[in-house]
Amino acid sequence: MIRLTAILSAAWLLAPVPGAAETTEITIEKRPFVIRQSFTANAVPEVFTLLALKADAWSDFEISQIIPHGSRVKKGDVLVAFDPQNIDRKIHDTLQSVESKTLEIAQAALELKHLEETTPHKLEGLRRVAAEAKEENQYFTTVRRKADEETADQKLKRAEMFLENQREELRQLKKMYEADDLTEETEEIILKRQQDRVEAAEFDFRMQQLTRQRTHEVLLRREAVKLADAERDAAIALAKSEVEAPRAITRKKLEIDSLQTALAREKESLAKLNADRKQFEFNAPVDGWFYHGSIENGRWLPGDSTKTLVVHGRPAARRPFAAFIPMDAKLKLVTWLESAAASQLVAGNNGIAWLAGREDAELAVKLSDLSSAPDTDGRIKAEFSADWQPQPLVAPMTGVNLSLLAYESPDAIVLPIKAVELGAAGWTVEVKLADGKTERRPVKRGRVFNNDCEILSGLESGQVVIVPPAK
Repeated sequence: MIRLTAILSAAWLLAPVPGAAETTEITIEKRPFVIRQSFTANAVPEVFTLLALKADAWSDFEISQIIPHGSRVKKGDVLVAFDPQNIDRKIHDTLQSVESKTLEIAQAALELKHLEETTPHKLEGLRRVAAEAKEENQYFTTVRRKADEETADQKLKRAEMFLENQREELRQLKKMYEADDLTEETEEIILKRQQDRVEAAEFDFRMQQLTRQRTHEVLLRREAVKLADAERDAAIALAKSEVEAPRAITRKKLEIDSLQTALAREKESLAKLNADRKQFEFNAPVDGWFYHGSIENGRWLPGDSTKTLVVHGRPAARRPFAAFIPMDAKLKLVTWLESAAASQLVAGNNGIAWLAGREDAELAVKLSDLSSAPDTDGRIKAEFSADWQPQPLVAPMTGVNLSLLAYESPDAIVLPIKAVELGAAGWTVEVKLADGKTERRPVKRGRVFNNDCEILSGLESGQVVIVPPAK
């Protein structure tokens, strides 16, 4: 076990300089020169798991249960749990939406099949109707209209001829019966009947006149318009359907594509919700520690996020809010040094560490890694391995005191920093000569620690150096 040894400052041989009470003289004697850095470090676990809500579809994570910070837990213990009521309702609604859209797609597919099967028949029927309407109008225009006019004329003519025949027959009967002196009752009856026939023929003639006039002036003209309109409308309906029918099929296909896209998104949302649902309870995978806050780059970062780690609290999504540390996780010591202190260290430096209050339990440590570049705060990260025997005496992230031997020269010339000055010729010191005079001599400066400076060359033991007063 490495024991701390206090470095005793050398007793400077001081003598007053005549006429300069402000200066001192130092007779050079070699002595050990040691640089030892002391600082605090944290016992950081080499293995740990950060707990974060990496939800893709859900954001409402309300804590329903959480164990206190720093708790020791057993495998399977619930570390933190969230109220699942709202997400379970959302999953149920999304599942129903998936089922509903699946049925919509099936129905739309059936309608598409029906459209594809019936559209050719409907178009063929419309083409047939349009052809028949055109044929009827053409036949009416070229044949039937003239025929109907002639028929009406002929019926009127026959009615007129029939009337004339009836009148002639009545005249003949009257003439025949007038020859007799006495008109018999039978003759009167025959005359009466013939008179009725004449009146009926006259009535029929008048009706045929009206019919002929209406046929020529109204009915045939009206039917001509009706047939022309029917031909036009049938052609328009056919042209419209020939454009709309394929368009309806395309729209139905687009509708199915849209429903399938919506269904895929609903399924994706459902899958994400189910995945997010698995994050509503975090359990300890093994025996270990549970810490509120994050551990990042050797630092424990409780921050404001720990304020939300209470029942009904809502941690921020996608940011670590807690850490789980296995009980058997190895601990390393991590600290952040000012650049001046870090520049004095190299990987492999040895030292000791101890916990405040347990100075009797020292640990041998070694600098295992030193960052080559400072962090954003200008400090440099240093990591140390520790000889934990038989097991760590501290909980993870506990602060420990650390003393590290950065440099040691057992037989060195050491001067106060103020004795060495930098000039045009480099570093120099003022040396007292045998005749009492002084001169400045160049020296090579070594390491500097606190107020001492190591002199690598230019001076020898027994020489007297003049130390100027502090400025």
